[in-house]
Amino acid sequence: MKGKLYLIPVTLGDSNVSDVIPEKVVQIINTIDHYIVEDERSARRFLKKAGIVKAIQDLTFFPLDKHASSAPKGFFPLLDQGKHIGLLSEAGCPGVADPGSDIVKMAHIKGICVVPLTGPSSIVLALMASGLNGQNFAFRGYIPVPKHERLKKIKDLESISARENQTQIFIETPYRNRYLLEDILAATSPSTKLCIACDLTLETEFVQTKTIQEWAKNIPDIHKRPTIFLLHR
Repeated sequence: MKGKLYLIPVTLGDSNVSDVIPEKVVQIINTIDHYIVEDERSARRFLKKAGIVKAIQDLTFFPLDKHASSAPKGFFPLLDQGKHIGLLSEAGCPGVADPGSDIVKMAHIKGICVVPLTGPSSIVLALMASGLNGQNFAFRGYIPVPKHERLKKIKDLESISARENQTQIFIETPYRNRYLLEDILAATSPSTKLCIACDLTLETEFVQTKTIQEWAKNIPDIHKRPTIFLLHR
């Protein structure tokens, strides 16, 4: 019997594992000796924090590059031998806004059982807390960096939201949050609603939904803080 590929969620920041990760996930971690990871150091740190019983030095880590062409393939013989493998993300839930989706796709092609485990998804948590349309939404990933492209993209997303009654969800590298927020305020209608969901699951968590006009009067400090932006016209 082939092994299973477990999609293991991680904490979104320096929060207590027990607050956001179910005990079942910790139990499964202790049955796995092989992991596919984006960053070995943070993976080791998380496993220790989660309370793994096995010695870290006895585990095998396969590095996952952010580019699909560099996806590790050496783990498939282990799955064929019946050994389970865990996929650890840097993004909370593997496969969601995460290069781990390439591994999952390869596993399906090869007939490997894929098991998603419960854990925090910043995208879903932000949508839940936004009060915006949760029946029709789209995650757009990263917004373009060049200013003219970014402004055009923001205006396009606002138009789509108005036309389809669809919540638009997107992100930015934390150190560029401030520039993105400034351009959102400049490019959209005063009555458009924007939710800013920052530091989710952490003690510094901040989630508020306001109109663009309201945000312009009191711009929050989200510089270098992991943030999800949700837009609805």
